[in-house]
Amino acid sequence: MQVLVGMKPEPPRKAEEVVKRFVKAKPVAYHTVTASVKAPGRVLATKEVMLVAEASGRIEPGEVVLKKGARFSKGQKLLNIYKDEAEMALRSRKSQFLNSLANMLPDIKIDYPDFYGQFQQFFSSVRLDRDLPNLPTVTIGNNEQLKVFLASRNILSDYYSIKKDEMALKRYTLYAPFDGTFTQVNFEAGAFVNMGTQLAKMISTSNLEVEVPVENRQSEWIKVGSPAIIHSASRNKNWQGHVVRKADFVAPSTQSRSIFVKVDPDNARDVLSGEYLDVEFKGQEIPDAMEIQRSAVFNSNIVFTVVDGRLKKEPINLIKYNEETIVFNGLEPGTELVVEPLINAKEKTEVEIIR
Repeated sequence: MQVLVGMKPEPPRKAEEVVKRFVKAKPVAYHTVTASVKAPGRVLATKEVMLVAEASGRIEPGEVVLKKGARFSKGQKLLNIYKDEAEMALRSRKSQFLNSLANMLPDIKIDYPDFYGQFQQFFSSVRLDRDLPNLPTVTIGNNEQLKVFLASRNILSDYYSIKKDEMALKRYTLYAPFDGTFTQVNFEAGAFVNMGTQLAKMISTSNLEVEVPVENRQSEWIKVGSPAIIHSASRNKNWQGHVVRKADFVAPSTQSRSIFVKVDPDNARDVLSGEYLDVEFKGQEIPDAMEIQRSAVFNSNIVFTVVDGRLKKEPINLIKYNEETIVFNGLEPGTELVVEPLINAKEKTEVEIIR
């Protein structure tokens, strides 16, 4: 009996039910794709200047508070260095120069009557509280006798020595070279400083650039002069800019290349040096290409297509990588391309397309 039981035929197995998969796909259609690149960057001031004392003395206040963060406009007086003594010394020298001219005029009237009128006018135009006017043109002419006469009276040497002192006196007052702000202040009003002392550091607020590190292979799509959109997510603001230069080297640690975007001056007032902003480069146009999600590509350059209702692996020609998408060509137009990632999918799996 036991032998007969063991010879009992097995019941027929139930055929495995084939489950049809549904996949998202769309036909391949090529067109012109704009190769945009997006990356964050940091705002930099293109002009950063150290304010240095060109004379010794006590700092006197100007038209701007000498404090970190204080803003100023181009041409505003930033500060004075006490110069009363230097001014009085210069006026004394001008007075002595006038005396020399007064003593010289009678001799010129007799010996060089043709030039007397010019020197008389020069003498009359000298003011102690103003810069010396230009010397009469005859002093640089070809009249050698007159030059010898003026040199013997020390007129030329005294004149140019006073002009030098006038230039030195102007260094006691410091003016803003651009619209900007103080980022560092080392001395305030009332402090005594020596010539060469670093008083403050200032940056221009109207000449700003955004330094954007871009992956080296992505930087190839960015050209100098191309437009860019600068965006602040925290402030929900956009600014216009353009690429002014590209670094000719790659950072070893990040393998990125710095792209410098100049913020258009009309908008630069709202942009703050040091902040991080997002930049979108419009880049170049890629003809006869298509863009899909990166997740639809596997093994670097393989995608699934649908042929006669079944999956098929096919390679594509990758043209450009984006953060979430890729630009490609290499498939026949009209080919049904799977545009979503498939898990545990195999070739020849029966599928049905959904749009």
